[in-house]
Amino acid sequence: MKKESSKLNLQRFLPYRLTKLSGVISRSLAERYSRQFDLTIQEWRILAILGEKPGLTAREVGVLASLDKVNMSRATEKLEKSGRITRQVVAEDRRAFSLILTEDGKAVLEKIIPLASEYEDLLLEEFSPSEIEMLDGFLNRLDKRADELIPHLKKNSD
Repeated sequence: MKKESSKLNLQRFLPYRLTKLSGVISRSLAERYSRQFDLTIQEWRILAILGEKPGLTAREVGVLASLDKVNMSRATEKLEKSGRITRQVVAEDRRAFSLILTEDGKAVLEKIIPLASEYEDLLLEEFSPSEIEMLDGFLNRLDKRADELIPHLKKNSD
């Protein structure tokens, strides 16, 4: 959206709107997961990612979960202490560790999946199947474009 004014209208500014929406959704889910499963937002993201892609390194999970090193380290440490994940040395790079869900981690994830699906269904219940497909397509395009802009933004910040 091209802006003609020098004022920023936050209610129409896409990055603000997405951040705000993401925050509301994440807090809603986190409140439920925290109470029921003693998990933070970061921890449940890690469990979900490892449920889909077991054996990723902490760095790989951090990228997929949009977590910086500090938050990733704290979350994995807590998950490991609670017995929900384990670390295994990566054969090709003995400095790296792959993260694996334990049986307890898998059991927690199995309980969370229906709750997450139910929440998603409630969020999308006023959308038709074709609108949901369109939304998914738009989000995929925005995600791809944001990735493409990273080098441009880095270059302009130097």
